[in-house]
Amino acid sequence: MKKFKVAVTLLLLAAAPALAAKDKDKGESVVLPDVEMIDVPTAGILDYYGFMVKTRAYSGGGVLTGLNFGVLERLNLGAAMTVDKFIGSDSGIKMRKPEIQVKFRFYDGGYYIPAAALGYDGQGYFYNPDSKKYLEKGKGLYLVGSKEIGIPGLALHGGFNVPDFDNNYLFGFLGMNYTLEDKIAFMLESDSMFHSDDPSRFNAGTRIYITPYFQLDFALREIGRNGTFSNGAPRKSERIVQMRYNTSF
Repeated sequence: MKKFKVAVTLLLLAAAPALAAKDKDKGESVVLPDVEMIDVPTAGILDYYGFMVKTRAYSGGGVLTGLNFGVLERLNLGAAMTVDKFIGSDSGIKMRKPEIQVKFRFYDGGYYIPAAALGYDGQGYFYNPDSKKYLEKGKGLYLVGSKEIGIPGLALHGGFNVPDFDNNYLFGFLGMNYTLEDKIAFMLESDSMFHSDDPSRFNAGTRIYITPYFQLDFALREIGRNGTFSNGAPRKSERIVQMRYNTSF
């Protein structure tokens, strides 16, 4: 219970600046382009001097926290870290090493060609202490393109990634989101495609724009999954809650 209260307090403190900004904006601001969906990145980047903090609560009482900065006009740098068993009554809280995140948007897109970005993300999911690796690998080196298609607010994101440089396997990912009046977005994505060693994952979620700077996500990962990882650990669908706060220096 004590750990739960601490977690709730931290989340409320992270949300407070965004909620306070709501009165200041009075609906005049519009939401910024999404830099990521659930697990899939987009070609969107933070503005120069932009800053984003993300907190995700996942299965087993774990918490993932990430920080990203717009250090140059087209370059974002950041880091993420997971803490297993942080929420709940289980003992044995484990902090995992921080992982680097980099994204460079090299093309802003045109009428037919999507915006494109090159990046690296080492943050994986479900850490295995025996192998000291994540059972679901991070994106690693990736190339992603994003473009609005068909109707306003409907965007398609897709790309390729190499998560493991020892094996040099090429994976793919594809996502789609529809944003309605800058208030709510519906997200669908397929991750870890094209390789049987790490079966593809289908995720779905909803993103609520509480203010132009503060978003709350509810998502279901690995829909329909009911099996095991390569080490025999159970692998099944999980529910996550994620908060993101964007601001600038």
